[in-house]
This record gives sequence, C-alpha cells and structure tokens, in this order.
Amino acid sequence: MNTPVTLEIGTKSPLFSCLDSAGNNHELESYMAQGKNVILYFYPRDSTPGCTKQACDFRDNMARLAQEDYIVLGVSKDSESSHEKFITKQELNFPLLMDMDGQLHEMFGTWRMKKNYGREYLGCVRSTFVIDSNANITWCRYNVRAKGHVEMLMRELGIES
Repeated sequence: MNTPVTLEIGTKSPLFSCLDSAGNNHELESYMAQGKNVILYFYPRDSTPGCTKQACDFRDNMARLAQEDYIVLGVSKDSESSHEKFITKQELNFPLLMDMDGQLHEMFGTWRMKKNYGREYLGCVRSTFVIDSNANITWCRYNVRAKGHVEMLMRELGIES
C-alpha cells in the first residue's frame, strides 16, 4: 500500500465529482461557482452508533450551517441501498456520496491503516475537510471523534449553534 496523502489547511482541495445515493452529481467546482463552502466528511459505516451520532449532529445543525453558506456531504464506501436506508431512518437532510471504489477516500487520504484491539487493517479514518469557494482547505482533521465533532467544528469555524 502507498502512503496515503495527508491534506493540510491552506492547501488546494482535490477537485471531485461524485454521485450521491439518489443519483445526483456533486461537483466541487459547481459549489465553488455558487460561492458555497463544502464540509466533506468521511465516516466508516452507515447505521453504526458513532456514524449515526455524527450524521444526526450534522442533520440537527443543518439550518445554521446552510445560513453560513455551508454544504454538507457525507462519504463512506457503503452501497446505494445502505445510504438510502440510513438517510430515511435518520431523516438526514444532506446527501451521502457514493464511494464504493474508494476513489474519494484515496484523493483525501482517509483510507489508512487502523488498529483495533491489536489487529491492524485498512479502513476509513473518520475525517472532515472544510473547503472554501476557491478550493482552499480552510479546516481539516483526520481521526476525529464522532461525539461532539459537529459542535467543535462549528465553534472552530465561528458558527454559533
């Protein structure tokens, strides 16, 4: 395995174009043209406790984020049907991007070696990237905790909840 890329604040974001589970295309350049900021967050699996908590925190803060011109896009390697069930069950109000082949994970360096109970394996490292309308990464972090992440992110972005 190649060493994954590590993106940093101040660097240019990879330009991406990706379908969501409903078949809609999401293109970073299109959001840039609209003057939007994109919060792109990577999570390991639909419907697991931590991922559900994080997704629901984004859902519950969506009005405030949208007011500040933020678009939220969730990314995992789960299937279209898994995403749709997750969206419906949790009443998510933002799209989940399809990345079954791991292309977005590779571009953002979120597919990494992980350790759990002494066992090493490749998996998605929960990560968040905030990309401004000039494709600059204005905030990013790898290995974020699901609980309290959205609150901390909003505080660091200067958005009051």
